[in-house]
Amino acid sequence: MPDSPPDISLKLRLTLAFFAAAACLYMAGCSVIKAPYKVISGTVKGSYYIVRGAYELTAGTTKVVYKIGTYTFKITKAPLDWAFVKDDIDSIDGLPPKEAVRKGRVKTAPYTVKGKRYYPMSVEEAKSYDETGLASWYGYETLRANKGAMTANGEVFDPKQMTAAHKYLPLPTHVEVTNLENGRSVIVRVNDRGPFPSDKNPASGERIIDLSAGAAKKLGFYTRGLARVRVRTIELVKES
Repeated sequence: MPDSPPDISLKLRLTLAFFAAAACLYMAGCSVIKAPYKVISGTVKGSYYIVRGAYELTAGTTKVVYKIGTYTFKITKAPLDWAFVKDDIDSIDGLPPKEAVRKGRVKTAPYTVKGKRYYPMSVEEAKSYDETGLASWYGYETLRANKGAMTANGEVFDPKQMTAAHKYLPLPTHVEVTNLENGRSVIVRVNDRGPFPSDKNPASGERIIDLSAGAAKKLGFYTRGLARVRVRTIELVKES
């Protein structure tokens, strides 16, 4: 384990590189970007562990493929005529949800669901996020859809991928989720909003995270539907 946290300038370079790659995702003519990364997960006390991975953005496409340890993430921009997986979001940043997605105003923007205003945490606040609570899973309904569904930040939703919905984390954010009942852990990409209280079960809004069906299977609670979990953010740091 490293004796001290990674150099701040290194984090800054990674941040700049990440946003450049994200911009490339929506522009034509970008060159291929390949870079090795370390994934460092730290608690508030500053302890770290490392998982090696890789990131790749291919020119002229709207797909990003990268790896964190054994997990492969495939990110594709969804057509704006697709419905949202979570169709109860009324507005994002004061705009119609799809207009906010089109303008790229969803990462930390406040949003409204059934008249209630939600205020996501800043990127800086999210770095020390560490919470324990109930997790559920979603996505079964999209398996039979005639066409795809999109997440709250405009990505194609695939219930088999390692993704999740969260009410307050910036979109996207990577988190480690540990099932406290069996000790299993996964890394997921938070790219959607929820879980929200339903009319039939208002208590469902008290769950802290909604995982994809694929993530729920990895964590061993797909059949049960609920599990007590610990959720904490991880940082991507460029490998020297």
